[in-house]
Amino acid sequence: MTASATGVGSLPGGDAREAAKTVTGSFEEFPYLPELPARGPGADMIGRSLGLLVDMYAHVEPSGWRISDRPGRDSKRARSWLGEDLDALEEFTQGYTGKLKVQAVGPWTLAAALEMHGGEAMLQDAGACRDLAGSLAEGLREHLADVRRRIPGADVVLQIDEPSLTAVLLGRVRSASGYRTYRAVDRQVVEGALRDLFAVHDGEVVVHSCAPEVPFGLLRRAGATGVSFDFSLLTEREEDAIGEAVEGGATLFAGVVPGTDAPLSDPAGSVMGVRKLWRRLGLAPGTLAESVVVTPSCGLAGASPAYARAVQAHCVRAARSLADNPE
Repeated sequence: MTASATGVGSLPGGDAREAAKTVTGSFEEFPYLPELPARGPGADMIGRSLGLLVDMYAHVEPSGWRISDRPGRDSKRARSWLGEDLDALEEFTQGYTGKLKVQAVGPWTLAAALEMHGGEAMLQDAGACRDLAGSLAEGLREHLADVRRRIPGADVVLQIDEPSLTAVLLGRVRSASGYRTYRAVDRQVVEGALRDLFAVHDGEVVVHSCAPEVPFGLLRRAGATGVSFDFSLLTEREEDAIGEAVEGGATLFAGVVPGTDAPLSDPAGSVMGVRKLWRRLGLAPGTLAESVVVTPSCGLAGASPAYARAVQAHCVRAARSLADNPE
């Protein structure tokens, strides 16, 4: 059984061709479309996803991204950089067949990050959240079609980044003043919006969050086929939900290697916690390789270029170790 490894999304630096070369060289069996936020606003995860929106625009204010009435320099730059990244990935995936991951920020993290005209987050306006989710779904549909045209042999995996999801569900997102928090959004509303978004893709949909208390059950009910998370933040409370997810056929994208410069253990040591979790849950060791994809704990934008390269190679070796020695 072959084990898989891939990245989360972001890399250090600003050279699209170098990033695509690194990603396709490191993850020969599961590359991804890199994000390079060091280039500036529009190359960051939020800005890139705002650039995907259809008939909805945003621009940069000193406080962050804010809704606009018309397309401006910032949203055009986001689209331009995405095109540059896709051109580079297309160049290094000529004739490629196999899994390929693309990432976009989900509607709830976008709603928590995007300001309305008055400076408050879109999260406080239920109608605006619905419009945002619909615009994102339309944009993602176009983006996925573009990726398939460029790399026809790819089995596209869609990753939805939702690091703010738990804060949205628990009413922990701070207002513009910082003195209060927005009201928690009803779980059924959150789940419904995610279900509609996931439906734009007929392949695998993975939700990534490097925050604590990932709502595994909600994500599975919404239709996610996998969950990507920081393994070091797991608590016993999540273990039953993880066991149910695995038994239900979900893939765990286990972030087991630090995303910023740190000493790397041996590859087998990096996945020791995953093996122990499998034993505690009473899951068959033989299912490890097919149920787990090894990743860094989060994006690598804050890492040095040398560490980012080393981590990606380390993830591949750790996945091999998991497959070769599941016990």
